[in-house]
Amino acid sequence: MPGSIESILKAATPRERTVKVCIRGDLAGRVQNLTEELAKVSEEWEPSDITEEHPGRRIAADLKAVREEARAAEVPFTVRYIGDRAYSDLLAAHPSDDENELFKLETFTPALIAAACADPVMTLEQVKELFEVINEGEIKKLFEAAWDVHHASDVVPFSLAASALLAGLGGVS
Repeated sequence: MPGSIESILKAATPRERTVKVCIRGDLAGRVQNLTEELAKVSEEWEPSDITEEHPGRRIAADLKAVREEARAAEVPFTVRYIGDRAYSDLLAAHPSDDENELFKLETFTPALIAAACADPVMTLEQVKELFEVINEGEIKKLFEAAWDVHHASDVVPFSLAASALLAGLGGVS
């Protein structure tokens, strides 16, 4: 059992989450283009003779190389819960014009990321600069991580993949 509230408070730490953000949009675009090219050639290609090599082989090799390069261009961002008072103040600082919405998404998103990002530490202006070069998908990834550390209640989420792997390896699920 946990014991006294003092011992609980002493052991408590803010929730954190790390996400990887691809900072090379050019590589993400090349992955998408090569994926589409591979799908098209796989659908349409017919050899003119039996010795002709499928063009998909070269495209698949290029795609693998670019994916590896894109993975290498992913940078980890660690977000941390900022505390109830600071979070409430942040929400209050970004009220929505719509009474059905909790906050103004356009201003709250960069503000939350700036406040919650523990590594790398960023100012609001730096977050806005980052938003000018990464796409909406990467912005969403950062925002969802920051949102989750403030709202998720599943401390130890169930992982079907981890359970299946452990079961397959003879471990405990």
